[in-house]
Amino acid sequence: MTRVLFIGQKPETVDFSDPSLPPGFDAQKIQAGIDLAETTMTERGWDADICMIAPDDSGIAALAAQLAGTDYDCVVIGGGLRIPLKGLEFFEKVVNAIHQGAPKAAIAFNTRPQDTAEAAARWVSAD
Repeated sequence: MTRVLFIGQKPETVDFSDPSLPPGFDAQKIQAGIDLAETTMTERGWDADICMIAPDDSGIAALAAQLAGTDYDCVVIGGGLRIPLKGLEFFEKVVNAIHQGAPKAAIAFNTRPQDTAEAAARWVSAD
């Protein structure tokens, strides 16, 4: 069975005042998108895991622990981790943690939580 991991920033830790984020986002909208992403991936018949992390070293540790426990076919990195320019260094840490912890997994990028399954589908085949 296909295993997909969706990594994103914990909605309650997002700085919504950052002008690089899409307007109108809030923690509730992001969480609704995360929930929809999980449902959509499950409907595709995939084993889907969600790993929302804090934007600090504890988040990298949580991601490393998640990756250590499972072999993934694809890891989707959410926009909240890659869009804000001030988060570039943290985004690099996320990519390198994936590279080290899941070297065989494809890496995909969504445009919003709701299209996470579509991002993964570009890299994994249907079961």
